[in-house]
Amino acid sequence: MRGLKTTSRQAAGAPRFYSVAEVAEIFGMSPMTVYRAIAAGEFPAVRIRGRLIVPAKAVDAMADAAVAGQTVVDAGTWAADQGVTA
Repeated sequence: MRGLKTTSRQAAGAPRFYSVAEVAEIFGMSPMTVYRAIAAGEFPAVRIRGRLIVPAKAVDAMADAAVAGQTVVDAGTWAADQGVTA
C-alpha cells in the first residue's frame, strides 16, 4: 500500500474538507441553507459525482474575516470578494 502525503493541517487532525451537514452544524443552520448558498454562488464547494464538500479553508477564512473586521460578513459579498462564482 502506498503512503499518502499529509499536510500539516491533516497531521494536526483538522479536516481539509467538511460535508454540507458539518458546515451547517458549524454555522448553526440547516443543511438546506448551506446547499442554497452554494447553489447561489455565495459559498465555495467542490462537487464530486454529485456530492458537495466544502473546503475547511473557506469556513476558516469566512470566520477569520468576521473576527478581523469585527463585523457581520455577508456570504454573497464575501464569496464575490474571494472570486467564488456559481
